[in-house]
Amino acid sequence: MNNMYLTGGPIDLHDLERELGAWLKQFSALDRILVIPPDITRAHSLAGTVLTMLRNILPHTQMDVLPALGTHTPMTEQERAALFGEAGIGLNFIDHDWRHGVREIGEIPSHFLEEVSGGKINYSIQVGVNKHLFNRDYDLILSIGQVVPHEVVGMANYTKNIVVGCGGKDMIDKSHFLGAVCGMESIMGRSETPVRQVFHYAEEHFLQNLPIAYLLTVTQTHSEGTDLMGFFAGRGRELFQTACARSQEVNITLLPHPIQKAVVYLDPQEFKTTWLGNKAIYRTRMAMATGGELVIMAPGVRRFGEDPQIDELIRQFGYAGTDRVLELTKTNPQLKKNLSAAAHLIHGSSEGRFTITYAVRHLSKEEIEGVGYEYLSYDEGLKTYPLSQLSEGWNRLPTGEEIFFISNPALGLWALTQHFN
Repeated sequence: MNNMYLTGGPIDLHDLERELGAWLKQFSALDRILVIPPDITRAHSLAGTVLTMLRNILPHTQMDVLPALGTHTPMTEQERAALFGEAGIGLNFIDHDWRHGVREIGEIPSHFLEEVSGGKINYSIQVGVNKHLFNRDYDLILSIGQVVPHEVVGMANYTKNIVVGCGGKDMIDKSHFLGAVCGMESIMGRSETPVRQVFHYAEEHFLQNLPIAYLLTVTQTHSEGTDLMGFFAGRGRELFQTACARSQEVNITLLPHPIQKAVVYLDPQEFKTTWLGNKAIYRTRMAMATGGELVIMAPGVRRFGEDPQIDELIRQFGYAGTDRVLELTKTNPQLKKNLSAAAHLIHGSSEGRFTITYAVRHLSKEEIEGVGYEYLSYDEGLKTYPLSQLSEGWNRLPTGEEIFFISNPALGLWALTQHFN
């Protein structure tokens, strides 16, 4: 297929709809398509805008929608309305079931994992994707997603939307664990990583016969709204690499000196668990000073895991750091069978380098401290950190203390300049 590249920005959305319509003409018959957008945790992806355009361009095409949930909780009707607006009305939504709703299509051999991990991992990975992707009634599968720095794979989206967002337990567990063992600092913000190599292998060996095309967005959010800074349609590594380069330009903030205290806000509509809310940790850890403090203002966080089984494992073992978690995976059968949870416990620790304080409304002091964090009442936190008075970046509090404020950690990556020299 032909690829489409739009960059610069902000990109005019009317221009995008015209260009997208012209690009879609290369597909002769589109009677029925499957659209795979992100879920509400990617609220700034402009997926709703893209879905609206698809409905305008293809008014007579039947569209089914399979949100790339991965392990996330299925969206509510209210969340669908918030993300997709009127474009979602009347469409058939399919909830991905990562434990039971996939078809296995191949295996990535252990010697490949050993090679890309530098000898740290030697297991194989079963590749499975949602069974609806094999429905022969679909003339085209359109995967919509935002390319942005990511803690597991380096740069989110492209094949991740399929093999993880619509993937099965083995791939989700083992790819996350691979990333954790290889180290987030060597992965985040980079397009080619051990985990991405695994996804490339799955794409090139097992997905080539599926009629998939990728619609990749690069966005930038500010107080006035979200701008589209890049749009890339088609398939192939070159397409993804170009989108990554654009995201690295607009979504990575490099700082000349470490942050002693960071305050990060988690929108309650987007972040209801530490499983998602710990992006506040992942995306700032390369900028945090040793001995510093990260304060996470999390009014919507009500639990730890996205499902009861993962939640229980987090409560049982806590965010214990790499060495402790690696030891536990050798001795505890439950954690060994749930490597994505083990990876999350590594990711959610500062490795003792800085303090992590969760300011919450719906979890108790005992629950927060039980998983290894410091507790702060959300309302008390507001007295010290008046969010409505804070600007993105550096702020000076009335007490004279300097803090660095981030209103949404999912939108980028913050790091010291030295990490990308």
